[in-house]
Amino acid sequence: MVYLGVEEGCKAHRLFDPKRGKLQVSRDAIFQENCEWTWNAGANNEENLPEFIMLDASYSDEPIVAADTEAGVEDVTPPSEAVVPMTSVSSPSTPSSNAYAATSSSESNTPESYEGPVRYRSLADIYANTEEIVGINEEVMMVMSEEPTCYQEAATEACCTENINKFKQQMMAEFDMSDLGLLSYYLGIEVEQQKNRILLRQSAYAKKILSHFKMADCNATKHPMEPKTQLHKDLEGTPIDATEYRRLIGCLRYLLHTRPDLSYSVGMASRYMERPTIMHHKVVKQILRYLKGTIHFGLVYIKGPQEFCIFGYSDSDLAGDLDGRKSTSGMAFYLNESLVSWNSQKQKTVALSSCEAEFMAATTAACHALWLKSLASELTGVEPKPVTLFVDNKSAIALMKNPVFHGRSKHIDTKFHFIRECVEKGQIEVEFVNTGEQRADVLTKALSGVKLAAMRQLLGVRDLQPCQD
Repeated sequence: MVYLGVEEGCKAHRLFDPKRGKLQVSRDAIFQENCEWTWNAGANNEENLPEFIMLDASYSDEPIVAADTEAGVEDVTPPSEAVVPMTSVSSPSTPSSNAYAATSSSESNTPESYEGPVRYRSLADIYANTEEIVGINEEVMMVMSEEPTCYQEAATEACCTENINKFKQQMMAEFDMSDLGLLSYYLGIEVEQQKNRILLRQSAYAKKILSHFKMADCNATKHPMEPKTQLHKDLEGTPIDATEYRRLIGCLRYLLHTRPDLSYSVGMASRYMERPTIMHHKVVKQILRYLKGTIHFGLVYIKGPQEFCIFGYSDSDLAGDLDGRKSTSGMAFYLNESLVSWNSQKQKTVALSSCEAEFMAATTAACHALWLKSLASELTGVEPKPVTLFVDNKSAIALMKNPVFHGRSKHIDTKFHFIRECVEKGQIEVEFVNTGEQRADVLTKALSGVKLAAMRQLLGVRDLQPCQD
């Protein structure tokens, strides 16, 4: 789709489908801003459709600018084959208000009085300067009819930094746009992009939290929650300001984007926002003291090989919730060795045994694993291998692989037997892992300082001080 702007009278997006030659109005639109595109339409194209050539921007945070050419122009020489690769590694980016786009549409589908979207340049004006704007290296125009990886390797070699910078200058000279460089800060998340890795942390945001709640000078501690801490509603306890407590919990929950080691403790504290007491406030202060000592901690994403794999860990405690006797599930998923998704959540059903609690946790993790596998396939165009799920309960694994292993499993809700079907179809591979190597263990219970440090290392949380190499 080509973005035309906002539809008058509503908040929907106006889009143009070049294949069908139709305009569409939709509230859902995903904007790709980390790559630079140019359009090239040729006289030899029978359907008179635009062809796309992508220039590898290497984590660039540049907005998209599409230059338009009408089909059938003699001065433009098209390649004999159109290549539309959609596989590229990107970093998080912020939508830019300076992103401009131009479109082409056939005369049969556009009224004669149509002059283009408001605040956009006319097609004739854009086309008049197209040949001077699009300075594409001839090597990039190579016909790539093989696998997408071949195109990526050729484009990486041809599009050197000098050519990319030259192209940027040509675009900025013609359009109202600016080069913001690599993404470095996004909604409180600090991003440091290096040659072979990306660092994510929220140090500045963590300092603001400590300062706002008058904990900037507190003493640091080694763990966010004391081991074997058991919280409950505390109906006889002295209540505190619920509004202030909820505000603090909300701030801490936003830190979980880069701090999976805080997921369990913050999740436990957030269960008592209805009527918080002094007991709950002490737990939150403990989290802030731990944050004080780990203020520069964050996640590291290392550049991996072209062939990737997805694997995850699933764990559960047993009846950790003293009020409803429900268990807490934890899961962590990795793309190669980089943590990409994690969760710590109270189960919706009471489990009668540790086997049942682990079984229900693994089923929830299996659903998430299939979604990650589908997402990775859409982004890369490559079908990943079956997802491996590591569980530290042998009875639960036997129950997943053998539907008639336990007669007592009949009482388990049928929705939790979904993982059996996934295992039978080969979509999920379940393997046993020792509790000491169970990376989701930190998401289900409060750990001691030494074990917490080991689990934090396995999760991929590192001390990312700015001066650190």
